[in-house]
Order: sequence, then C-alpha cells, then structure tokens
Amino acid sequence: MTYLIIRLATLGNVAMTVPVVASLSRRYPDDRFVIASKKDLGAMFAGMPNVVFHEVDNHLDWKGVLALWRQLRGQVDCVIDLQNVRRTRVLDGLMMLSGKPVTIIRYGRLQKQLITQLGCTRLRIPSEFDRYCDTFRRAGLETDTDFTAIPVNLKAASDVSKRFGTKTGRWIGLAPFAKSKSNMLPYRVTKELIERLTADPETRVFLFGAGKIECEMLRQWSTVFPRTESIAGQLRLAQELELMRQLDVMICMDSANQHLSSLVGLRAVSVWCATHPVIGFAGWKQRKEDIVQRNDLKCRPCTCHGTNHCRYANYACRQIDTETIIEHI
Repeated sequence: MTYLIIRLATLGNVAMTVPVVASLSRRYPDDRFVIASKKDLGAMFAGMPNVVFHEVDNHLDWKGVLALWRQLRGQVDCVIDLQNVRRTRVLDGLMMLSGKPVTIIRYGRLQKQLITQLGCTRLRIPSEFDRYCDTFRRAGLETDTDFTAIPVNLKAASDVSKRFGTKTGRWIGLAPFAKSKSNMLPYRVTKELIERLTADPETRVFLFGAGKIECEMLRQWSTVFPRTESIAGQLRLAQELELMRQLDVMICMDSANQHLSSLVGLRAVSVWCATHPVIGFAGWKQRKEDIVQRNDLKCRPCTCHGTNHCRYANYACRQIDTETIIEHI
C-alpha cells in the first residue's frame, strides 16, 4: 500500500509529524509513505527507507491543487490529510472521486476555542501528536512512542564539524523569535539572557532564526556579545539539525525550534507567553519542568498560535525575567 500524507504547514507542525511517521515507517516496512509538504523540509524525513518526500510549492493555489492531484492520483492507494484546510479538502474530494479512501484529522477547534476564550486550562485535550496518531488509527495504521531521534546525516554532520570545529565547553542554542509578538520575550530580556550566558568563558551561544529582519538583528547581536554566533540563514535545514544535535540545550519560544530540537533528542527550555502547552503543541518527549511560563495570569492562553494583539495592551505574559530562565537552564 502507498499512503499519501498531507501536511503543508507550518515548519513546527510538519516537524511534529516526524516521530509518528518514523513509527509508521518502522512498523510497516512493506508499505510506502509519500509526504506532501513544503519545499526544503525533506531533511526531517531522511533516513526512513520507505518514506518519500514530495515537494509542494510554498504558495499552493487552486491550480497547484489540481496539478498535485494529477501527479499523485495514480501513485497512491490511500490519503491521510493532516492539514484539513480548504485547499487540502478540495484535494481530498478529488482523490475520493478517483476512488481513494481519505482520512482527515480532527482538530478539536471547539475545545481549543473554549480554552483560549474562557481560560479553561484544566480542560485536557489531545496533543497534536495524539491527533496525528488518531488519524492514522482511523486509516488502519497503528503507531507507537518509541521515536527518540532521526538518523545522523553524515554529510551535514561533517559540514557542521568543518564550520564550527570540535566542541569544547558548553554549546547553547537560542531561538528568540516567533511569528507573533505575543510569543516572544522583549528584546531587552533576550539580550540580558545572552549577556548572562556568554559571561561564562566556557559557553558558546548559537543564535537561530529565519527571515530577513531576524537574520540582520541576530547578526548584529553576534557582533556585540563574545562567543556568540548567528547561524540564521546560514545553514540548510539538515545542517541546522546536526548542529542542534551537538548542543547541550536549546532555549526557544513556543516555536518550531522546540520541535526541531525534539527530532535530534535535544532538551529544550521553551518559553510560553500568550500560548499554553495545554493546547497540545509541546515538543515530543520534552519535559514539563523545562517549560517557562507565567501561571499567575488568568488571561492565558488567549491564542492557540500567537497574536499581535493584547486585549489589555500590556502583554503581561511576556514579562518573564531573565533569572527565571537562567534557573531552568
């Protein structure tokens, strides 16, 4: 059997599929799994012999949906939609018309709405991983929780070793940005954190990020603080993952980097501001005690994925002091 697994966005959500897909790859060696996702994300699925990565254009339009259907309808036997948005539902419909069974993820949007609008943090809902497993189970595929890390990419690991040298002392990763203001620490706190970490001559800090503005800001910070290097926009994804594998800890927001850390078995100290782990986006096998958040705010969480608006205009959820993060590290 050949299964088409659709998960187009975002980087963090695609990364969250990897432990589950790795489980399927191991449990069903005679089956074939085609991952339809955005370009440049295939490195996360490398080393899985019966998993094929199919690149989809980053701006998939309706013509792209039709093209994808034409390309894959004759190659797959079953479709599993882990995205469940308008475009993928159209693709699902076309596949059903072609006689392919389709299983679609159940997102539990009502439950998440209750948590974000009413603050029902005691309400226990399935994690994103649980939702993926449930979708595969309804498609007749069983999963397990044995995943620990993706295989080492020897070429990427060699490139990382040549660029950054042999590891000595502590290597710490810091990914201070997120898509939304509500998911980031104030710049002042981030710079204080870098200053505290680099005060130790045995510590080397690597700054992770993406996007033109982020890359420039991190580059500037790397020139100010000693033993600090920005790798934002400098490495391919496979190389970033192998660099993460060398780190002692990753400090990140509720963002893709906590999920990338999980793929290489790296412990992540994750900072949650407006969002909350109860919604289901905590990293694979990351520890609860490594989560930094303000539990004294009744307005949290006010969003599932982040927002650039605060109903009280003070972003109190971002007011986390440097010392608290240092203690977790």
